Amino acid sequence: MSTPTTILEEALEAWTYAREGLIAELEGIPDARWDERPHPHSRSVAELARHVLESGLMMVGELTDPDGDFRRASPEEIVRSHAGALPESASPGEWKARLREQLDEGVRAFRDVGEVAMLQAIRRFDGLPGTRLAWMHHGIAHEEYHRGQVALLARIMGLIPALTRLIHGDAAV
Repeated sequence: MSTPTTILEEALEAWTYAREGLIAELEGIPDARWDERPHPHSRSVAELARHVLESGLMMVGELTDPDGDFRRASPEEIVRSHAGALPESASPGEWKARLREQLDEGVRAFRDVGEVAMLQAIRRFDGLPGTRLAWMHHGIAHEEYHRGQVALLARIMGLIPALTRLIHGDAAV
């Protein structure tokens, strides 16, 4: 990977790192355990994968649309407008493939609108203005949050999270 030369390319590199890290964590969870949840009110691994995909579709959709506005409708309606075609369930392999695909498509979409557009204001969920680039970073942080949840689920399942294996090797505990 070459050194990013613009702030948009830096953000795209950060998003790619976050998404690839999430996918690595998902790959460490056996397919048969994707529907497990530690508590009845928490998301399963499959639900987390779908949620990140929905959020990524919303992030790209709103931030690349010149008329994008996170208050134009309820958050649920905005997600539905961008991710409504997603199936309710899919195999772990299908979710991981969709996450990879959506990242590639999203990177292209951000590059197509360009850095100047990403420096323009958008109305945030709280109704205040913020740059599209700042809200892209919000989306990246959101994915990292859920990456941590998947890593914690791996620990609860008695597995070693992918980042821990990467840093300390397969024998890490």
